[in-house]
Amino acid sequence: MEATPARRSAKDPSCEREVRCFYAGTGAHPVYVDHVPSPRAATGRAPVVMVHGGGHTGTCYLATPDGRPGWAVRFAAAGRDVFVPDWPGHGRSPQPADFPRLGTADVAASLLALVEQIGPAVLLVHSASGPMAWWMAERRPDLVRAVIGIAPGPPANLLRDLPDDPALILALRDDASAGHPVYSDETMPVRLTAEFAAAYWANAPRFPQGAFENYCRSFAPESARILNERFNIAGRGLRIGDPKRLRSTPIMIVTGDRDPRHPREIDAATAGYLGAEFVWLPDRGIEGNGHMMMIENNSDDLAAMILAWLDAVKC
Repeated sequence: MEATPARRSAKDPSCEREVRCFYAGTGAHPVYVDHVPSPRAATGRAPVVMVHGGGHTGTCYLATPDGRPGWAVRFAAAGRDVFVPDWPGHGRSPQPADFPRLGTADVAASLLALVEQIGPAVLLVHSASGPMAWWMAERRPDLVRAVIGIAPGPPANLLRDLPDDPALILALRDDASAGHPVYSDETMPVRLTAEFAAAYWANAPRFPQGAFENYCRSFAPESARILNERFNIAGRGLRIGDPKRLRSTPIMIVTGDRDPRHPREIDAATAGYLGAEFVWLPDRGIEGNGHMMMIENNSDDLAAMILAWLDAVKC
């Protein structure tokens, strides 16, 4: 049964606060959505759609693996309605039969359908959902009020075309300029390992290492095609048509100094291409953050920084 999102349920106002989840997306690729309503949502403040990255679910925004409130809770407390979807085939979103070949554009189209349903919103995206946000903002600038990219993937326009060859990709695994690519067989889902997470996602000093095993329990099987597209293998990554179309959309890109796949020059180049504000956290005196900053030990401080930016750009 499909529930209606709380902010659009008008038949019985007494029930609005009880509705906390619903399904949205496209017919081919539905998405499950957690709605975290603000107890004091302010007029004129756009809701925030928090989109996870590859191998994860929306859980990473609801709570940290060591039990602290997540960004969804913090943003709601600050007066923002928050919507947290699981990508199609992830978490509580139905998994299609051809899940290993689910593409980045498929997910982006489902997320855009969610935004069309709830109305104009801010997109807060992470990692592999970065290209989805750029694609969505270009197509519907009337619905995307702003974008916050947390170590976001660039549009494929900025990536070199990598060979469709597992052996050649393996030879590039330590090449930071190519994003430390990994080739994925598109006949099966990809199951991410604790070893991979320790190297790329949980390597930073600010990661709650005492909760590492709990964090690993949250991983979702991933579409092989999405991972290949993220590295632009065979030139199949998600591109935008014209970066100038995003110049009227406020964009902030936030990057930490301990993220091996997001060195300063890579994310700064993405920001320059999109006309975005680039925040290299050490420039603000914040050091030790890696890829999963929404669950790291200074996540509350980072949430406050992002919320202040949203207020400053009047979204």
